[in-house]
Amino acid sequence: MRSIGLFSAVSIGIGGMVGGGIFAVLGEAVSLAHGATPIAFAIAGIIAIFSAYSYAKLSVTFQSRGGTVYFIDKAFGQNILSGSINFMLWLSYIVTISLYSVAFASYGITFFDDKTTFLNHILISVAIIIPAIINVMSASFVGKSESIIVAIKVILLIVIIISGAFYIDFSRLSPVNYGSSLSIISAGMIIFVAYEGFELIANASQSIKNPEVNLPRAFYLSVGIVITLYILIAMVTVGTVDEKALLVAQDYALAFAAKPALGQIGFTLVAVAALLSTFSAINATIFGNARLGYIIAKDGMLPTLFEYEKGDIPIVGVALTLFCSLVLANSIDLKDIAIIASAGFLLIFFIVNISALKLAEVIKANKIIVGLASLFSFLALVILLIQTYNTNPKAIILFISFIIMSFSFELIYGKIRGHIFKRKY
Repeated sequence: MRSIGLFSAVSIGIGGMVGGGIFAVLGEAVSLAHGATPIAFAIAGIIAIFSAYSYAKLSVTFQSRGGTVYFIDKAFGQNILSGSINFMLWLSYIVTISLYSVAFASYGITFFDDKTTFLNHILISVAIIIPAIINVMSASFVGKSESIIVAIKVILLIVIIISGAFYIDFSRLSPVNYGSSLSIISAGMIIFVAYEGFELIANASQSIKNPEVNLPRAFYLSVGIVITLYILIAMVTVGTVDEKALLVAQDYALAFAAKPALGQIGFTLVAVAALLSTFSAINATIFGNARLGYIIAKDGMLPTLFEYEKGDIPIVGVALTLFCSLVLANSIDLKDIAIIASAGFLLIFFIVNISALKLAEVIKANKIIVGLASLFSFLALVILLIQTYNTNPKAIILFISFIIMSFSFELIYGKIRGHIFKRKY
């Protein structure tokens, strides 16, 4: 039954994007782009809107809760490439959960006087464990709470924008305070993870009313609204707070940006909202990732263990998501996680854009637009990797390991199960 209207579909997209990302990566963007941080968000937004075109066309033609997984399979068939990319998508959500949990801890620790590393790890772990328990005990709570939390997040961002607009020092946004061209683009690529959530609309395509009209509108409206929000938030953040102070408070930059207009109350409100937002984002991502693992396992691309469920809850999927996220979040720092997450989704979006290009005639897509989407996402990934190699080679090693793990798992598991070229869908 199609029960989701345009407004709800747009809310899904906005909720997916305005999750923990903006709270987690704003400080990273400022550290690279400086006064050009709004431009960095705009660059990332351009890539997102082009990729949204591919998703819109694919979603209208192939309406499935499998979303990205289904699109790649349709374009390339069920083989080691599609299997590896699908497993990589599952891992990318693990990385995203880790990013959100580290952001949760960064804001949460501001409420304590004793800011120890041990306390930070406790907060990171709590941010993952409690949502996992909620997913097992009451999956319905995840869906019911999201619409309320999305409204709170968006209203809060609007309040920060309106109140902070009167305190902007536009000289801080002038070209003399910009980072280098490469660092500005790189900043946009590192924060790309803050845009990736629009793909969740594709997973709801079977439930959206009048999909031929509402699906494209939902993608474009949600991405367009979020681009506007992010650019304005970046302008307020950079324009109202001294950069040195922002870099000191890098991990909780958005809360710091509320201080000039709203004082300590503003800082506290944003910090509380960040905790609520990142917590709900973890909750929703665990929910989605456990079910993604279930779908991939049903296709024969993951062990049947992932198919085990109790009362429509994929218990094993939740448990494995919990375990992997805990290990990753407690062993890698925020910047490395942000780079891996953004690079992972840029790679996946590049594959989806290539899928749209390959299926252009079937999905009635403009080849020039999907070609540009493919080119932009590829160039963005290359630039991110080059900049990261020059400044943070460890993150490159982690990302390459991430890719090798995906292909190795699929190759070995495929041979064991005999599913490399003989998959069922």
